[in-house]
Amino acid sequence: MKLETQCLHAGYTPKNGEPRVMPIVQSTTYCFDSTEHIAQLFDMPTEYMYSRFANPTCDAVEKKIAVLEGGAGAMLTSSGQAATLCAVLNLCKAGDSFIAATTIYGGTVNLFAVTLKKLGIECIWVSPDADDETLQKALKPNTKLVFGETIANPALRVFDIERFASFAHRNGIPLIVDNTFATPVLCRPIEWGADIVIHSTTKYMDGHAVQGGGVIVDGGTFDWTQNNKFPEFTEPDESYHGVIYTKAFGKQAYIIKARMQLMRDFGCYPAAHSAFLLNLGLETLPVRMKQYCENALRVAHFLETSDKIASITYPGLETSQDKELVSKYLPEGCSGVISISIKGGRAAAVRFMDSLQLASNVVHVADIRTCVLHPASATHRQLTDEQLAAAGIDAGMIRLSVGLENSDDIIADLTQALAYV
Repeated sequence: MKLETQCLHAGYTPKNGEPRVMPIVQSTTYCFDSTEHIAQLFDMPTEYMYSRFANPTCDAVEKKIAVLEGGAGAMLTSSGQAATLCAVLNLCKAGDSFIAATTIYGGTVNLFAVTLKKLGIECIWVSPDADDETLQKALKPNTKLVFGETIANPALRVFDIERFASFAHRNGIPLIVDNTFATPVLCRPIEWGADIVIHSTTKYMDGHAVQGGGVIVDGGTFDWTQNNKFPEFTEPDESYHGVIYTKAFGKQAYIIKARMQLMRDFGCYPAAHSAFLLNLGLETLPVRMKQYCENALRVAHFLETSDKIASITYPGLETSQDKELVSKYLPEGCSGVISISIKGGRAAAVRFMDSLQLASNVVHVADIRTCVLHPASATHRQLTDEQLAAAGIDAGMIRLSVGLENSDDIIADLTQALAYV
């Protein structure tokens, strides 16, 4: 099936007489005929046992997203941050390190630089423009993965997935890519060499700002047995009666380990109703992404003409520094997010945002409704000046998330607000 069809049909197929629409299984518990059956599940939880691990509604959505990304399996989480955390902790422990691009989302920067540091895990920062020699020098013997975002939030730099995948694989480690802004409609990182893909499903996948969530997709492509870097996959797990994940689960070793260890212990699983709402968003994702891209490109062209704008960043513009990467990875469009820097710095940016009437000033992005945010005051507030600069953020920057309103109305609202700058 083509992607548009998969968004509607993958993950759930009703049998004779069953509901056409994926049902909500609103239950934490499941009944069994024998104590022995339950005992076997605690040895190997391959069935629905308790909704902290898995749920039929969530499972159907996981299967759908795995198909959309071309992966071997997926696991939903309660938020995008939970997906990022579990994706890294499934590979790293105290004393390990990993490499991440400097341009990633501010909340992820804080997770990597502060919280994981407290757990004894080091994040090594590299520019997405770093050459191969610089990347190789950043690598340490204890480095377990490389991390980047397809379209960085809010710097909107396009990540060279294939190059970073090649670098990671030459050194026997996997590449994790956050594909939130692109979605599998615009880019499928696994096809370009990524091994694990994550999303904040709160954003475009849901699209309607009605529930938070995240997902981890296992590409099933990485060989965990190729070296001694990942003994947790190739040696017995005593917390599950000696199961060896690579032997028992093959290409799904990574995602099953994440579920059996991390979801078991952290319990950051979404409710069935949240998964149901996410599925509604997924069903219209191809249609929405096309319109987001169309609206954003028209708005970006308009903003290019304003003498109130110091700079504008949108990968789809002809002036984009990532034009070649866009042609390679994002030929169908670059999502609906635009970064602009208002002349006059922070005060002018705030005045502009507070004058908007149609666009909402919210702590959110990738919505069906146009919204704005001031990263230096909000999502990236905890970053130092040096970290802000590395992430491509200045005091006048505004993240503009173009929605699905008529683009004429969006431009009219921007025009009247710019009059106050």
